[in-house]
Amino acid sequence: MMEIDITLLLTLASVALMAGFFDAIAGGGGLITLPVLFVAGIDPLAAIATNKFQAASATVSATVAFARKGMIDWKRGLPMAAMSFAGGALGALSVSLVPKSFLQACVPVLLILVAAYFAFSPKPDEQQRKARISISLFCLAVAPVIGFYDGVFGPGVGSFFMVACVILLGQPMLRAVCNSKLLNAACNLGALSVFSLSGAIVWPLALAMACAAFVGAQLGARCAVHFGPKLIKPLLVCVCCIMALKLLLSTGNPLGEWLHHQFL
Repeated sequence: MMEIDITLLLTLASVALMAGFFDAIAGGGGLITLPVLFVAGIDPLAAIATNKFQAASATVSATVAFARKGMIDWKRGLPMAAMSFAGGALGALSVSLVPKSFLQACVPVLLILVAAYFAFSPKPDEQQRKARISISLFCLAVAPVIGFYDGVFGPGVGSFFMVACVILLGQPMLRAVCNSKLLNAACNLGALSVFSLSGAIVWPLALAMACAAFVGAQLGARCAVHFGPKLIKPLLVCVCCIMALKLLLSTGNPLGEWLHHQFL
């Protein structure tokens, strides 16, 4: 078992607090915490498993905060969450089968499209719009697919759930944020149920980061409820762009390397 320095523990907890705050509003917390775990010298598998534990804490915390405000439709949300959980678990089991290069190339493009949609869409309001697909189809086709992606890779999953709720289910932005946290928490827990069996979680770090992420997510959820779309929209656009840039600049990203050769 690795020795944990108290300075490292406090540093990672502080990072998790900040990540939990942003993740509750716009997603992307994992792209803050996971690189820091790598820089700290944690084994890659242990870093991924430890990060999934603290991420689950943040998304569950945000879900609880939104639920207390009565902003989650449990009747419709629980079946979607169940399918998201199954997708996350299946993704974690299949993590070695899906080509990472494919995801590394595709995900930045998807994140930029999400950012562009929210950046150039009309001024957000809180009116319910007509759904493009049924809840049943969303449960069977959308929730497990995004959940599967979270188990395999993960960056941007909260943003993907949010835009799916807005575009496909016609939900107002704040309602979509709330429901996306429930679905994100479910797939996090599904993937975590698999990763925990591997024994790779570094528990002292995971527990400290989870506690901090829980607090950060509570604060972020309250800010989202208080400020609504005027905070969520610009933060979501910024987070998606930063995540896309981070992934493109990652070592081994085929799309990033192609762009580098083309333009530099």
